[in-house]
Amino acid sequence: MTLTELRTLTGQEIGVSEWLTVTQERIDQFAAATGDRQWIHTDPERARAESPFGTTIAHGFLTLALLSQLAQSAISLEGNFRHRLNYGLNRVRFTAPVKSGSRIRGRFVLQAVTDVDGGAQITYTATIEIEGSAKPALVAEWLIRVVE
Repeated sequence: MTLTELRTLTGQEIGVSEWLTVTQERIDQFAAATGDRQWIHTDPERARAESPFGTTIAHGFLTLALLSQLAQSAISLEGNFRHRLNYGLNRVRFTAPVKSGSRIRGRFVLQAVTDVDGGAQITYTATIEIEGSAKPALVAEWLIRVVE
């Protein structure tokens, strides 16, 4: 869809991503990249014995970082943009843990498209769902800027 078409969809769900498995390998790679090697993320044996979840869980910030990948499979915005920028977040809540091996997907509702100098700012409510869970892993108000 084009930016003009997107503007007509305020308040509507505009995309749902494919399912993505959050593997222990991905969790370990994130731990290595960030230096956050807390056992609840990286030690399956200890997590099995001591964690209330019975297994390791993904870092909340890993779940948040996956928004970009999930959005790419859910939202197709056409246009001759020089840049598409992650502008930030107004609100983020980590509402449920993502256990290693779980499948997640993103659901995106358009809140606003606002003109800004040289382009537009798009505000989504982004929800990351966990397959088989009534509670989502994450809910965020996410801002993207497109520069024409």
